[in-house]
This record gives sequence, C-alpha cells and structure tokens, in this order.
Amino acid sequence: MTSKTLTELASLAGATVKGDGDKKVARVATLDNAGPDHISFLANRKYRKQLDHTAAGAVILSEADSESYAGDALIAANPYVCFARIAQILDTTPMAADCVHPSAVIDASARLGANVTVAANAVIEADAVIGDNVQIGAGSVVGRGARIGEGTRLWANVTLYHGIELGQDCIIHSGAVIGSDGFGYANEGGQWIKIPQVGSVRIGNRVEIGSNTSIDRGAIDDTVIEDGVIIDNLCQIAHNDIIGAHTAIAGCSVVAGSTKIGRHCIIGGNSAIAGHIELADGVQITGMSRVSKGLREAGVYSSGSPIQDNKSWRRNSVRMRQLDAMHQRLRELEKQLPDTEQDQ
Repeated sequence: MTSKTLTELASLAGATVKGDGDKKVARVATLDNAGPDHISFLANRKYRKQLDHTAAGAVILSEADSESYAGDALIAANPYVCFARIAQILDTTPMAADCVHPSAVIDASARLGANVTVAANAVIEADAVIGDNVQIGAGSVVGRGARIGEGTRLWANVTLYHGIELGQDCIIHSGAVIGSDGFGYANEGGQWIKIPQVGSVRIGNRVEIGSNTSIDRGAIDDTVIEDGVIIDNLCQIAHNDIIGAHTAIAGCSVVAGSTKIGRHCIIGGNSAIAGHIELADGVQITGMSRVSKGLREAGVYSSGSPIQDNKSWRRNSVRMRQLDAMHQRLRELEKQLPDTEQDQ
C-alpha cells in the first residue's frame, strides 16, 4: 500500500501543510468513514458538521474552514480538485494487464511500443500500431489498422474496430465499443438499403469512455471526440458527431448523428440530443432533457419534468393533452374583449 507524508502530498498537489508535515496517510476516505491512516476533504458546506467528529488523519480544507479545525490538514484553494490529485497519487487500482499473456493473439504486422502489456485472450489485428506503455485488458479486440497512443488503458472486453485512432493517456472501460457502423440506410419501396460506413473515429488525448458506451464510426467523414472529453457509462454517440474538448456527457445519454457539441459543455444523464444540430461552447443540459434544436449561446437549459405524486402526474398529463383546445378557446375569448389600446 502506498503511503505519503503530508509534506510530500502538499508538494505534489499544490497545497500547504497545517500541522504535522511528517504524518503519513495511505488512502482517501469520506469524513464520516475515515480513520487515522486516511486523508479526507471538505468541499460541500452541508458536510461541515462531520468535520467536528472525523477520525481522519488529515483533512483537505479551504483557508476559511481550516481556521476552526485543530487537526492536521492540507490547505488548498479548491479542496475538491486537491482531493482528486491526491486520490490519483494514492491510487491502488491494478493494471489492466501486467504482461503479454501467452493466450493473446497478436498479428505479426502489428507494431507494439515499449512496455506494452496485453492480457489473456486479447486480439490485436494486422497493421495495428500500439504506443508505449499501453495496457490492453483481457478479451479486448484491437481491429486492423487501429492506432492507440502511449499510456492509454483498455479494460477487459473493449472492442476497437478497424482504423480507429485513440490518443494518449485515454481510459476505455469494459464493454465499450468504438467504431461500429453508424445507423445509415436508404429506403427503397419499404426495403432498407445499407450504406457502408467508411469513416472512422478519432479520439483525442486524455479521453475517458465509460463501460458499455458505443461510439459509431462516421458514414463518410470521421466521428471526432476531442481532447479531455469524459463520457459516462451506457451512452450512445452516433456517426459523424463532433464532441468538443473537455465536454462531459453523463450516463444513458444519446447524441444522434451529425451533431456538433461545443467545448466545455455538460450534458446531464439520460438526455437525448437530436441529429444535425449544434450546441455552443459552454452549454449545460440538465438531466432527462430533450434537445431538438441548436443552442447558440452558453447557459443552462432544461426540459425534463421533476417527479411528482402519481395522482398529480395523471391529472397534469390529461391537462397537457388539452392544452391546444384550451389555447383555441382562449383566443376566441380574446377576440371578444374590447381593444383597450384602440379605445384609448
């Protein structure tokens, strides 16, 4: 188990020490569940009371919160960001692969960089190019001509189709499929004629893709995921989408084809975004929203309905169906009112 002194952590995470800099901690924990070898953090004021009772060996705090805390602490401008950095330093997650397993199938024409590890039953097809320090988990498939940048990690049972490009230091979680065909068909007399999807998927650096997420290859041009994007589990990114740098897409969200999402956007869980539209940089979509037209300005947008008791929901759903008739009746009543502006 890795352990670090508070002085070491402060230097690595950009914080300052309050108290015993030689104290060692080995793991992160919540304020409520921490013990003497843990380091915790306070970033949300509603947990302030837990600070008075925590058994944590040290706590990451803002300058203001540290004034009333007698224990050992790290002081940071943004405690949550500092916690994230320290959690990385103390991380004990095992490697996706720690050797080239004898059962792995690697085509002779594939090019593997230094320190590449490939777990049991993984397949690397012809002409694939794998950068230095890449980890390929058990049962994963790297298709013909795919390229993976250095330091990227594929967990178990990831599928990269042919010609896919992955940047450096990406994390692809189990069950993700990148480069399957987009949903492209032409209709002829009621029969669907498949359109071969000949584009690829290009993914930038430091991208993380959640488990069982699917990213379609482009129909003609490529589907593009830019640097620093994070995509949660069970998401669908359709063909020819462009996802701007550092955008976050939460679980179970769907983006239809040929849509462009800007940089630094946040898409709440279970959202559905229509095809052939564009979202500006900095757009935030709250959960369960349906986006049917482009959004040209940064801001927060919503369309999902919050939960309510069933009786109210049933009554309101009936009224929703009556809105058009009510609107028509209101217009007729307005016609019967005197024109007050004209009378004046």
